Amino acid sequence: MSDRAQVGVVGCGDVLRVYMAGLQRFPRLAEVVWCSDRDRERARAAAAAHGVPRAGSFEDLLRDPAVDIVVNLTPPNAHAEVIESAVSAGKHVFTEKPLTAAVETARQALASAASHGVRVGAAPDTFLGAAAQTARAAVDQGEIGEPIGAVAFATNGRVDAHHPNPGAFFGPGGGPALDVGPYFIAALVNLLGPVATVSGLSRVGSAIRRVRRDGGGVLEIPVGVDTHATASLAFASGAVGTLVASFDIWDHELPAIEVYGTEGTLAVPYPTRYDGDVRVRRHEDERWHVLEPVLPSVVEVPREKIRGLGVLDLAQALRGGTQRTSAALAFHTLE
Repeated sequence: MSDRAQVGVVGCGDVLRVYMAGLQRFPRLAEVVWCSDRDRERARAAAAAHGVPRAGSFEDLLRDPAVDIVVNLTPPNAHAEVIESAVSAGKHVFTEKPLTAAVETARQALASAASHGVRVGAAPDTFLGAAAQTARAAVDQGEIGEPIGAVAFATNGRVDAHHPNPGAFFGPGGGPALDVGPYFIAALVNLLGPVATVSGLSRVGSAIRRVRRDGGGVLEIPVGVDTHATASLAFASGAVGTLVASFDIWDHELPAIEVYGTEGTLAVPYPTRYDGDVRVRRHEDERWHVLEPVLPSVVEVPREKIRGLGVLDLAQALRGGTQRTSAALAFHTLE
């Protein structure tokens, strides 16, 4: 590998922008050198927009020996095929969440990666940010005593409002469990350790999703996946948790994540971002306290959305570091 990881991106859709915003913030660690897409014109346009030197097909990207890491930003149903192709070409892979759209295809893809001697990493990587690491430090330091239970509400009632392809959220590979669920599961595992057992229920909210577009029209989308799910989680540590993942909770007064301990309560912000206030209230406290972050922020303005820390995590692991956005964590989250 060169001094910095050479990165090739496959899938130049809506999420590419936030990955480029993150990766270009750390040019000493990684450099994006390829944009590829089924639509070659879209790949070339993306490369021109972001100053990436090469663009073309995925096959062209895989033939370039300079590419160390493939960043997979394709839709979930394509993840397994992209991972298989990339690892067979000897490339390390970082994929958007979920790892794949099904546990069995994920198992096969990771077995293939192992046989070719390459690494796989996967989103979500937001638990690497200041908010989640501050919350983890609070748990480790006993701020709330022994964790007893947790609740997590992955609510995203307007997920489709401004997306250019909202139908993908309501077909195979979509749904709240695979879309927003991984952020919350990874965040809970970061705080409480692995899940030992899980049980749950889910259902379709409405058979037709009516989406009001910015131009004033209404798009009617047939719903092919369950859009409201609830689960009980038993962690190996002994804590128990409740997770709700839903596209049908439009308005609410629910927390994102709260952890309840023998000595107090920890409130963790919505885990789709790296930053945010982590609050604690011990049983004897009269009010909530905002904890001092244990890491600096990676965003330049409040609520800025960037991605890419997981790619950098993989790049550092290739130099001998510990890979925290590992295939094992991604598989456990998916399972």
